[in-house]
Order: sequence, then C-alpha cells, then structure tokens
Amino acid sequence: MFRQHALRSVAARRYATASSGPQARAAVPNYDLFTQRLDKARATVLENRPLTLAQKILYAHLHDVTAMTRAPVAGETYLKLSPDCVAMQDASAQMAILQFMLSGMKQTAVPTSIHCDHLVEAYEGADKDVARSWQTSREIYEFLQAASQKYGIAFWKPGSGIIHQLVLENYAAPGTLMLGTDSHTPNAGGLGMLAIGVGGADAVDAMADIPWELKAPRVLGVRLSGSLHPWGSPKDVILALAGKLTVRGGTGSIVEYFGEGVSSLSCTGMATICNMGAEVGATTSVFPYTPSMARYLGATQRAPIANAADKQAAYLSADAQVAESPEKYYDEIVDIDLSSLEPGYNGPFTPDLYTPRSLMADAVAREQWSDKVSAALIGSCTNSSYQDLSRAASLARQASARGMKVAEGTEFLVSPGSEQIRATMERDGIQDAFESIGAKILANACGPCIGQWNRDENPVVKNQETNSIVSSFNRNFRARNDGNPQTMNFLTSPEMVLGAALSGRLSFDPRADTLTDGEGKEFRLQPPTGDELPKDGYAEGRAEYRPLLDHQPAMEIPIAPTSARLQSLEAFAPWNGQEFAATRVLVTVQGKCTTDHISAAGKWLKYKGHLENLSRNTLIGAANAAMDGRVNLVRNAIPGLHPAEGSIPDVALAYKTAGVPWLVIADYNYGEGSAREHAAMQPRFLGCNMVVARSFARIHETNLKKQGVLPLVFARPDEDYFIFAKDPHELVVSTQGVKDINEHSPVVTLLVERVRDGNTVESHLVECRHTMSADQIGWFKAGSALNLIASQQGTTA
Repeated sequence: MFRQHALRSVAARRYATASSGPQARAAVPNYDLFTQRLDKARATVLENRPLTLAQKILYAHLHDVTAMTRAPVAGETYLKLSPDCVAMQDASAQMAILQFMLSGMKQTAVPTSIHCDHLVEAYEGADKDVARSWQTSREIYEFLQAASQKYGIAFWKPGSGIIHQLVLENYAAPGTLMLGTDSHTPNAGGLGMLAIGVGGADAVDAMADIPWELKAPRVLGVRLSGSLHPWGSPKDVILALAGKLTVRGGTGSIVEYFGEGVSSLSCTGMATICNMGAEVGATTSVFPYTPSMARYLGATQRAPIANAADKQAAYLSADAQVAESPEKYYDEIVDIDLSSLEPGYNGPFTPDLYTPRSLMADAVAREQWSDKVSAALIGSCTNSSYQDLSRAASLARQASARGMKVAEGTEFLVSPGSEQIRATMERDGIQDAFESIGAKILANACGPCIGQWNRDENPVVKNQETNSIVSSFNRNFRARNDGNPQTMNFLTSPEMVLGAALSGRLSFDPRADTLTDGEGKEFRLQPPTGDELPKDGYAEGRAEYRPLLDHQPAMEIPIAPTSARLQSLEAFAPWNGQEFAATRVLVTVQGKCTTDHISAAGKWLKYKGHLENLSRNTLIGAANAAMDGRVNLVRNAIPGLHPAEGSIPDVALAYKTAGVPWLVIADYNYGEGSAREHAAMQPRFLGCNMVVARSFARIHETNLKKQGVLPLVFARPDEDYFIFAKDPHELVVSTQGVKDINEHSPVVTLLVERVRDGNTVESHLVECRHTMSADQIGWFKAGSALNLIASQQGTTA
C-alpha cells in the first residue's frame, strides 16, 4: 500500500500554500517548482529548443524527466504527467468513485471535487427542478457525498452550478494541469490552465498519485488579429474554427491561441472558445496569461493567484522565438480576423456545419430547414458567464421597452452557470430583463444541453415532428437534447439566441432585419452591450450551495445490494495470453458514432452507477452498414441462438451468455463527443474484446485501453473497412500478433473468414495497428487499468 502522508507531501509541493483535505478553491500554484521542472527538461531532453505555452505546461508537469531518454515526438512519445487536481461531474463521478473504491487508497492524492450538475432535469424551473432531483436521485447524491467525505473530496450539491463554470470560478489557475471527467473540461483554458477531459479511470490515476499518460500532442496555433465587432461574440471564434477544422481536425493536438487579438477578449470569453474546442477533437485548448485573467481572478477571490501569476510572464506564454516566428514552431496555424468575423450558426446534427449569419436565410431555404424556432436556449457550460448574460439581457431590455415578448410558439429558457452567476444576475436586474419577455429561468445545471429536458408533452417531441431550436450550447448530435431525432439544434452565441427568441425565426438576422413592437411599429435591435465583470462584484449566493468540505475517513459509503442505480464493480477478467479466436462481428457501424450513440444519456443517466443496467443501451444509436444504415438492429451470427435478429444490446447479451466473444467495426472518429467511459465499459461488460476502426477520437480510444478492450485501426481504412460492410454476422475473426503484442511492434493482423453453413467461403488478411504504450499493454494484460493498480497496491479489484 502507498503511504498516505507521503502522497500528501507530493501533492502539497505543487502549491506554494497547500492544505490537506477538500478545498473550496485553488491554492497558489508552486510556480518555482514548475519552472525548475521545465528548466531541467529544457537542459536535457528538450535541448533548449523554444517552446509553445502548451509545451511548457506539459513539460513542467513531467512526472520524472530523468526517465526520458530522448526528446518527445508528437504523435509517438507517451508523456507521464503529474496533474495538479481533478474535477468530476455527478454522472461520470459515480463510476470513477466505484473504481477508486477498489484502488486501496485512503484519500485522494490531489485536490479533487465533485459537482452535481447532470442529474437535474429541466421542467418547471430552478428550485423546483433541484428539489425534484433530490427525490429522483437522492441515492446517487448520498453516495457521492459520502464518498467525498470519506476520501477528502469537495462536494458541490445539485443547484450549485455546472462543473466547468465552478472550476473556472474556484479551481482554475494559470499554468497548472487538471483532469476532468467531462469532455468540456478544456473550458478552464480560458484561465491559462491545461485542462483535459478524460474517462473516470484516468481520473483515478491522478487521484491515486499514479503518473497519467498522454501521447505527446501536436500544437495547433490559432492566430487572432483585430477585435470583435459589436454583434460579435467569442462563441463565433470557435464556431468558425469548427467549420474550418471539422470534428476530427484537432485530434491529437492542443489548440493554442496567440496574436494581438487575444488581449481584446475577456477571460470568460476565452473559456467559451476553449470549452467548445472539444468539438474539433482537440486534446485541450489554452490561452496565454492576460490582464483579463488577472481581473477575473481578483473578482473571484483569488487575487493571490493573480499576484503570483503576474510574475510568471515567461512561463505563462510561449517563448519569444515562437512569438517571432510561429510558423517554425506550431505544427499548423489557422488565422482568424476578429474584426471581420461574422456571427455563426453551426448545425444541425453536428457542431462543425458552419454557416455565417449573413448566409443563414439562404441556407434555411435551400436545405429546407424548419424556419420556425420552437425553443431558444441560453446557458450551458459554454455560455453562462456574467458577460454572456448581461449582453443578451441588453437586447431583452430593448424588446421589453417596446412591449415585446418572445415570439408565439417559441419557448425561451435560461440556465445560469452557477449559484454565483444566478445571484448576481438577480441582483443586477438581468433575470428581470429575461423574465419580462417571457423567459423561464432553469436550475444552475446542465439541463437541456445534455438531454435533461422534460419536453415530452410538447407536440414536436410527442409526435416526433421536425423542428428547429437555437441554443448557446456546444453539442448538437441528433436526439441529444430532447430525445426527438427530428429536432435540429443550431449552435450560436447568446446574442443570436435572443434574436431568435424574439423573432421566432431561424432566418432572422438581428443586425439587419426588423421586429414589430407592441404597437405594431417596426424597429431594429441595437447592438448588445454588457460588462466583462459585474461592477459591484459577484454576489455570493445562497449558503446552501457552497461546497461541503467535511473529511471523515471512517465514513461508510452506502450501496444497497438491491439498488437499480448503483452496483459495486467486479473486476474484468485478465487477458489469457493467447490470440483472440472465433470472434464474431456484432456490428459494422456506418458513419458518425459518438459516445452518445454508444452510451446514450437522457433517461439513461440514472443508471450511470449501475453497469449491468446501463449496458442495456449499448450502441442503440449506431447505424448498421450491413442493413442500409438501420439503427440498433443486427443479425445474430450463431444458429439457434436467440434473438436471430434484434437490438444491438440484446444480441450482445446473447453472445455474452453463450460465451461468444465479439468485436465492433467502426467508421472514422469513432467515439467522438463526451468523455463518458461507460461507452468503453459497457461493450467490455457484454463481452467485446476488440474495436477496429478507421480512426478513433482520443478520449474514447484511451477509455477502451483502460478497460482492457483492444483498439485497432485499419492500416488501409478506405479499403478494408468495406470487407465488413456486407453480412458481417457471417464473419469469424482471429488475430495474429496479439500474443506477442508490444509497444515497438504496432501491427496486429486479422484473419477474417466468411462462414456459411459451416463452410469457409472466403478469407482475408487485414492489417491493423495499435497505439498502446508499455504501460497500456500492462492494462490490457491485466484485464483493465484498475486491475493493474489494485495488483500493484496488493489489493484485489
């Protein structure tokens, strides 16, 4: 077992002022330690080469630079890092805590927080919805609270706010490294932090003081010039970038912003940009330290961090050589002129389908999108800052002064990002401005952004009607928000959402088009105005929503044996040391398959702590390439096994029961979207041993490795994928190369045989490649990363 006092001292050295146990906000980082580590890396393996900001923060967090024998190579070298802190939201924290409970640790090795934001369903509004969440999810909240008390974790109860807003307000610090069990963790990059979304098993690494592995990323530079025009918003920067890069253009890269345009942006505006960097597949996004960050730290009771950061200009920005000749040091550069940047609308059904506002009316007509806006939604972790809400409220006040309400048939919903934001917007009249035009204020929680939206009685959902909604959210996959696959969500800035709410039309351009006031007169909205920070400071909000900081090591963690919501984990079986044989192809997935498709959220969120029950939704959103793209339907490969044709989880469970191993064939960017590790754990639980894809999204590929599933990519993705597109239930797959798998030899060959009536009628050799490091191969052999951790600590997972 690890010695706990030794772990605490290791964690403490990362901060200039440290405290043990749960923390309400971050301590001052130990910048001297970071620069010492960085200088050591520069003088040895880095050979004093100029570095970008992202590289500096990464190399300042190397677990042991002396263990490195050569300079890291982007896309090849695995870095072993020591994160400074961990943040988890309540849906993903359940499985992370269940795994941590098996690790043998007495408390977390680094400051850790849990934020209850995912299980509050938007329905009646604010306090009523929070109260109802206590009725429906009390068992989960009490489990997470007890675990927080036992392991020294800060616990933020439902209604306190959205994880990423609370991290920005309390835990983010320039130049530090954080892991978060949510894909939009990079939001904290707006405060100069490297904040990376991971699965729960990765978070357990940091919580157990085990070096966390990351393949050395490329650094994609985004050069900003000019400044935003009056109708412009930081959201427009990332909407345009997503249009340029697509949902996989940032895979394997950190997006680093630079240029003279950076200084014109607010800290919360930069957070918006970093937040949605997840939609281009980026590892994370980051901005250099700016005066607006110092102002924000001061406004959120962290002036000592700002004072310390003010003295770290060299560490908290790219090297001078990089600034002078960025083309030499960034792997790719994208230029964005803020002065000419239009408001954007991205969607429907994918966050990278970009349309400039001036072309939106034509696009609506050409694509035959529903012009009527059935709902307009402001909030989510992407756009719920004071600046966002104050600017949107300035437009609401213009409309209210002319006797206007939101358009008939358009629902207008606002989700504050935190209790601090809610209390401040109430005090400053922002809430009144929204309510004066017909808004419903929702709880300080994720709500509709993640599908926690009770819209069942609305005819467009009840009848599965085509309809358009406009939101300031970050993700818009089909059926994500309200369960209706015909709901088209267009992502835009809060200012544009307000215009859509008032006009009720997708085609409405508030910069040029007119509205009709209460007296029948036409008028045009004036550009929005708002404050970067509240003039009178942030209101503290209700005391009940402050974090619980109550470390009780003897606390018992409740898990009822009969619970349908929580289930203690059983260790996955270790690899038997042999090649995989007689593996059946469960499904050949066609096209986009996000973690929403693999492990749906919405009504399934209630089972996030119960792997067996949650496995009943495995791949229910996946389209089958062998059945004309039909969703959640496959054929059974085993004669006499039932069902002969059925849902993906039903057939997978039949295979598991019969002891038949199976695999998934996947298209490009498989597993894009959220960080949910359930999308890896569920297939593993049902008997999946491999996923073979044309390419993977970063977080999901890592999650598969963590759970002992072998992820492979086709060496010839544009040819060999199609072998599996015709009657895959007839295919029997064996491997060559798994038995001798190692980090130096990435090739694994599949022997694919088509079997009909017991006879092999054709066969193929398909070359694939793995990307596993030596440590990751250790996870695979042990059956999961958790199994390996437990064995190293002398416990049993």
